Amino acid sequence: MATEIVVPALGESVTEATIAKWLKQPGEAVAMDEAIVELETDKVTLEVNASVAGVLSGIFVQEGDDVEVGAVLGSIGEGEISTAPVHEPAAPAAPVKEEAAAAATPSAVQASGDPVEIPVPVLGESVTEATVAQWMKSVGDAVAQDEAICELETDKVTLEVNAPVAGVLTAINAEADSDVGVGAILGVITPGGGGATAAPAAAAASSTPAVSAPAAPKEAAAVNGAGLDPSQISGSGAGGKVTPADLVSFLETSTASAAMTLPPAVGKLIAENDLNPHQIKGTGKDGALTKGDVLEHLKNPPAAPAPVAPVSAPAPAAVSAKAAPATARETREKMSKMRKTISRRLKEAQNTAAMLTTFNEIDMSAVMAVRKQYKEAFEKKHGVRLGFNCFFAKAVVQAMQDVPAVNARIDGDDIVYNNFFDIGMAVSTPSGLMVPIIRDCDQKSFAEIEGSLGDLAKKGRDGKLGMDDMTNGSFTITNGGVFGSLLSTPILNMPQGGILGLHKIEERPVAVNGQVVVRPMMYTALSYDHRLIDGREAVTFLVRVKECMEDPQRLLLSM
Repeated sequence: MATEIVVPALGESVTEATIAKWLKQPGEAVAMDEAIVELETDKVTLEVNASVAGVLSGIFVQEGDDVEVGAVLGSIGEGEISTAPVHEPAAPAAPVKEEAAAAATPSAVQASGDPVEIPVPVLGESVTEATVAQWMKSVGDAVAQDEAICELETDKVTLEVNAPVAGVLTAINAEADSDVGVGAILGVITPGGGGATAAPAAAAASSTPAVSAPAAPKEAAAVNGAGLDPSQISGSGAGGKVTPADLVSFLETSTASAAMTLPPAVGKLIAENDLNPHQIKGTGKDGALTKGDVLEHLKNPPAAPAPVAPVSAPAPAAVSAKAAPATARETREKMSKMRKTISRRLKEAQNTAAMLTTFNEIDMSAVMAVRKQYKEAFEKKHGVRLGFNCFFAKAVVQAMQDVPAVNARIDGDDIVYNNFFDIGMAVSTPSGLMVPIIRDCDQKSFAEIEGSLGDLAKKGRDGKLGMDDMTNGSFTITNGGVFGSLLSTPILNMPQGGILGLHKIEERPVAVNGQVVVRPMMYTALSYDHRLIDGREAVTFLVRVKECMEDPQRLLLSM
């Protein structure tokens, strides 16, 4: 009796998928829960697993076909299960791929013992899902214990998953861009003694006979003999001429990557845009291509090389350079999980809070004078630079002590007044806007605040901010002035009741004691939840910040 293989539910509002790849062929044995076909939607790539053990008896839809939820993909019949390991990769058809695969599996690695699963770790409070950002290892690669093998992205942070044991990565159950829950199985490692010393897959290139530069005709013949397209060679000589060194480089890179295996999403993007994968620089493991590499290539295509002159006198035939693809008028890419969460949270703030913004301006002369006078001694003593952030943090603490409503939040029908002063400092990172928290600013010194901010900013740039670094703040400061912003209306970081926007310092004429003088001025903006904070309280808070900054001695005397 045959069991049908059907398209599973694909997620909210997703009704259709494309057959990316069959992992099994008719007649092959399958184990229960073994992946047999890979589907690709506009959001994720997912695997369909066998619901029973048996033999794949039929395939009803081919790779590249579109299928709807519930459609029958194939059938599984009764039969004996092969004794081969479930996750053993299928043998590639092309001979050149067989050679590369043999080199990619280090002979020093002897996978033995029971397979060890790689689960999704705990991601932090209230975070239950992550997206697989990238795999640093491929199936067949040796891994050392605690070596980073996979990168996950949540709506707040990017984190690495390390190998629990040394061995060989024998299966990847969740491809890049797929969403996974806490505890889900990302892949499987088969333990082995050679995990820490195995040669990388890129050693496949070393099995190719070395190519020397002196004789250009030999290199040209090698290009033709290897079945490679000479029109793909970029010349570095005068007028775009191909030099022997260009040929050597082309042979080395093409031979090493001729058997490259492309992930479904990458292969589809390359096919749709008629690209040559060998002309795209890979940034993945051992130079592997990622979807981002292809999108970057489309966004910034290399300049078309000039027509190439003959490489040598005895071979007069010219090698014509292949024109680079035309620049697309637009490039579409999937939003990262962090960007989607930023969008959702900002919109929720607009839809939930009664947001209002009040403005003021600060004469920065006094603070700038203090900073100029003490910055060298401060840095020498504490090892951190004296910036303006510590002054503003202290001023905000004092203003919140005077106006407690600004240090509060709404929880259902209750108002919760915070008795702590954990201030978030918004920082821009390569992954997007993040708001790490500086804890207990009322108890920290100026140097401790500056040191904490420096450490958190570095962790943000390195993608190492954790959940504990960015949760449970009571107020936020954001500084658009570092980018040149003169004035803005910041959006609340819910459920906080207020956010202070700082801006660029600009010399402007102002009236002081009846005289027009030029002073370094900064506009400040306080956005607040009017359900919680009255206008009088908001203005009082902002005036108190202004007073502390224009007369820094207040910060020492708590006045």
